[in-house]
Amino acid sequence: MDNSSLLCLVIYSLLACCGIMVLVWLWAHQIKNAGVVDIFWSYNFPVIAIILFFLAPGYHDRKVLICAMVIIAGVRLGTHLATRITRHLDEEEGRYQQLRKEWAPNAEKKFFFFFQFQAISNVLLAIPFFISCLNTKTVLSPLEYAGFILWFISVTGETIADRQLATFKSNPANKGKICQIGLWNYSRHPNYFFEWLMWVSYFVFALGSPWGILAIISPAIILYLLLKVTGIPATEEQSLRSKGEAFKEYQASTSVFVPWFKKR
Repeated sequence: MDNSSLLCLVIYSLLACCGIMVLVWLWAHQIKNAGVVDIFWSYNFPVIAIILFFLAPGYHDRKVLICAMVIIAGVRLGTHLATRITRHLDEEEGRYQQLRKEWAPNAEKKFFFFFQFQAISNVLLAIPFFISCLNTKTVLSPLEYAGFILWFISVTGETIADRQLATFKSNPANKGKICQIGLWNYSRHPNYFFEWLMWVSYFVFALGSPWGILAIISPAIILYLLLKVTGIPATEEQSLRSKGEAFKEYQASTSVFVPWFKKR
């Protein structure tokens, strides 16, 4: 691995992501809605992919494949989030309202550092992309093809889960109810599961390159965040506050993460 090339790519990516998050924080501060950070956390990965495509010294076809995967997934998720969040810019999501309360009276200052941490996490999680785009080997390995197949399955699954939830919420008759249609009948968070599976696919893809084993860091971090920090715990706390006993029943009967059959 070319250490000097890697260092330059990391620095360029950090500068780009941190710069974007400064602008996003200024916007969030103006509209009093920190939830917009989620949109640009997703969009930052395509930004990194573009930097790598044009500047990394790796094999062109490999860069085309991995960067296309990252751009498609990042733009899809970011646009999905943008569609949802911009519909109620004047109403901050519950988990960010809770952080604002906990961080008062210095919430805006703490949100600035929170946004910068998101930018740093973008670059840290991009380890599989850096590894793959620095690989100059001119033949794609079976692991890279396997990673692409797994990526396609995960992005398709996440898209289906997001659309099923959006369709459910778009029906006024479902206001205050719990979505249990399609994939949501088998997992309380199928979107999170397929998001994690997508990061596993990037790890598998990176295994086709030298030092690819280091890419395990990305799905490991995502899994920890989803299960223990900002993903499932925060989402379920908000659901318990808003839906009460009905959500407790859903918790008792439905797998929390991996789609599986209902408990009797």
